[in-house]
Amino acid sequence: MSDRTVHAQGFGRTRWRRVALVTVPTLAVSGCLFGAMAEGALAASFGVSADSFTVSGASFQISARLLEGRGLEQFGTLARGKHEVYPEALTGIRTADIYGLCQSVVQDVPILGPVTLRLTAGRGAEPVHADRLVADLHRLRGDTLFRNINFGQDASTLTEFPGLEGPPGAFGEQASAVTIRHLRQDTRALSAATMRMPGLDLQVLRGDRSCY
Repeated sequence: MSDRTVHAQGFGRTRWRRVALVTVPTLAVSGCLFGAMAEGALAASFGVSADSFTVSGASFQISARLLEGRGLEQFGTLARGKHEVYPEALTGIRTADIYGLCQSVVQDVPILGPVTLRLTAGRGAEPVHADRLVADLHRLRGDTLFRNINFGQDASTLTEFPGLEGPPGAFGEQASAVTIRHLRQDTRALSAATMRMPGLDLQVLRGDRSCY
């Protein structure tokens, strides 16, 4: 395969032509997927997956100064909630280094009002490192560089993230590497086989103290 580099700036909202099709490339630092639901899409060898649990349905924010990933795959799926399902873009990254990570979720609490659970890590020289990172996202923005990228590949034939593949005939995409600056992502689930978080700081704060 020739070395192909693609730049993308200012991603907006993901558009769906139908519930089984993702029409724009996105990324993730956080998992579950697609329209014609990916039955058995994640092989047992995959180990950790975002669609291995029932999501709460709450959307949370993830931001980062810089994400550098190797082995990117993406296709669509349905995230399963307790009472409903959510169309999402399942994004898997084989290994990722994340600089300046922030994750936040805001919940309304009786009497107190909005309360924010906010996590930060990797703000110094050492980044957050994740192996087999899977994110269930419905919006992503950032200045993005892909290397060796294929759009429109059959999701069942993706190879950049061993053990992660979608249903036959589904729209998929993959890249050997991805770099995202000024990452902004809305997601419902995130999982990883391992995640090292230098300088972890977890706070519960009154008011809306979202990452962005």
